[in-house]
Amino acid sequence: MANRLAQATSPYLLQHADNPVDWWPWAPEAFEEARRRDVPVLLSVGYSACHWCHVMAHESFEDDGTAAYLNAHFVPVKVDREERPDVDAVYMEAVQAATGHGGWPMTVFLTPDAEPFYFGTYFPPEPRHGSPSFQQVMEGVTTAWADRREEVAEVAGRIVADLAGRSLVHGGDGVPGESEVAQALLGLTREYDEQHGGFGGAPKFPPAMVVEFLLRHHARTGAEGALQMAADTCTAMARGGIYDQLGGGFARYSVDREWIVPHFEKMLYDNALLCRVYAHLWRATGSDEARRIALETADFMVRELRTAEGGFASALDADSEDAEGRHVEGAYYVWTPEQLRDVLGEDDAAFAAACFGVTEEGTFEEGASVLRLPGDAGPVDAARVAGVRARLLAARDERPHPGRDDKVVAAWNGLAIAALAETGAYFDRPDLVERATEAADLLVRVHLGEVARLTRTSKDGRAGDNAGVLEDYGDVAEGFLALAAVTGEGAWLEFAGFLLDIVLEQFTGEGGQLFDTAHDAERLIRRPQDPTDSATPSGWTAAAGALLSYAAYTGSEPHRTAAEGALGVVKALGPRVPRFVGWGLAVAEALLDGPREVAVAGPVGGELHRTALLGRAPGAVVAAGEGPGAGAEFPLLVDRPLVGGEPTAYVCRHFACDAPTTDAGELAGKLGG
Repeated sequence: MANRLAQATSPYLLQHADNPVDWWPWAPEAFEEARRRDVPVLLSVGYSACHWCHVMAHESFEDDGTAAYLNAHFVPVKVDREERPDVDAVYMEAVQAATGHGGWPMTVFLTPDAEPFYFGTYFPPEPRHGSPSFQQVMEGVTTAWADRREEVAEVAGRIVADLAGRSLVHGGDGVPGESEVAQALLGLTREYDEQHGGFGGAPKFPPAMVVEFLLRHHARTGAEGALQMAADTCTAMARGGIYDQLGGGFARYSVDREWIVPHFEKMLYDNALLCRVYAHLWRATGSDEARRIALETADFMVRELRTAEGGFASALDADSEDAEGRHVEGAYYVWTPEQLRDVLGEDDAAFAAACFGVTEEGTFEEGASVLRLPGDAGPVDAARVAGVRARLLAARDERPHPGRDDKVVAAWNGLAIAALAETGAYFDRPDLVERATEAADLLVRVHLGEVARLTRTSKDGRAGDNAGVLEDYGDVAEGFLALAAVTGEGAWLEFAGFLLDIVLEQFTGEGGQLFDTAHDAERLIRRPQDPTDSATPSGWTAAAGALLSYAAYTGSEPHRTAAEGALGVVKALGPRVPRFVGWGLAVAEALLDGPREVAVAGPVGGELHRTALLGRAPGAVVAAGEGPGAGAEFPLLVDRPLVGGEPTAYVCRHFACDAPTTDAGELAGKLGG
């Protein structure tokens, strides 16, 4: 019998629709039901590509006895963290404050007023490693609720008061300057892994936004150390197991320092951010490897994640069926020497094993290896590698595929639009620009729809019920601005402006601070507000970047002022925790550089336009178009005549313009090209 999740648009919730647990979605009615029955709420938060979420579901939520107890003593509520990042953020903050760590699945017991009083993540079906079983936890909470209600209420009240009292520290007045950026760079240098690239130890996450900062810093200052850290990190990831050496695209993170064994789920946001990073690395260095990784990652997103409606799905699972029909992590991706021989024959299998680091003992589990490019196999025969790769990819395609989370998340699609538009423009791949445009069309048509406010998710072309949060507005605006620069279509600039006006009206507080939810959003126990960049740019820094670019395009003072106000937090956090405010630092680099405004009076896709797009000046905005209507599309093109009848570029910053030029080489010089 299906429960109340059967109508959900979230693939994660749909995975739980046939559980014997009588799940509710997050809704006021669930809390009214808890009040009516005088029982606590069990809040379970996860996402579809989460390995331990599946484990707990199988062990506990699919178990009839566990479900019967749960249904009798609680109102169970299931939340997809990717649909409701606001709910996830608020309770995760409470879990981390109470236990010192967090993660998913997140398991929280709440009063009918949604106040949390007991926390955890994964609970096993029987006690192990000092952790109580899920049944013991539920029984303990039930007893406390029945016999010690005052104590429960006191704990819940204290937690809520503590959360409400956590006000955000501002960077004082002003924006990050040279000294804060220099301190941030020094901090990154200290945490840099000289041997293996990247920052910190295991598990090691791909630091896409930090690399963007390093590339921009190098472009603005010429600091060689910054470029070296960026380039070496990208090389290490591209040759490691975190990168899919056959099909392209990146896994979520590496469980070790050396990038050998990944956690195999593939997320849209990682691949969008990294695709753009490698394209920008190519722009800075001309590296063939960076070009290859950018294009392979773009092709992976289009091939594996694109939906029938033209948007991009959220994720591919880490788990899939192995040869014995067991659901195990990495089964789709790993190889044994024997499997190589079955596909390639003796000679080519030996060649492939040396090339991709496949050993008899294996680098993963049960003698299997994750493919990588260890670089100690001597000179390689490129044609032979390509042939082997194609045959292995075709054989892998016969294996059971990992599951796909088909929901379209607005923010992550914004990141993908920016990556595909720029990669397509740099490498003369108009098909990629076309895919970016189709995704942008879907966001306008379905996610903006009739309501003129952004919806967080859609599935199968149907908008979900959840309002967009700040990261949706910031990242979608970023994507639209990149698309405007590449296509010369001013409509995308207009749509970005529309979204950013809502940021000013609905998400902005005093002194430049930003909130993750709108002023008129559902009230939670605390209004979420997180300026740190984690797996994606925070809503705060994403909005700051888009506001700054939009102001450069339009000359709008309110948008520029809002961007500068938002960057106060980067002034405070950049020197202290640079790894966790990488995008904020990248935006700070754009502000320090101007950013430059480039107007190309000439054909879209022409030599001057392409030269402008390839300029390395941090955060430079580019408008291109010709004819009397161009100024109507882009304010930057107003009163920009051709010089001597030739296409002409104008570069301005800080309210001053260079002399116009018709020479591509001269333009490249003005933009650090």
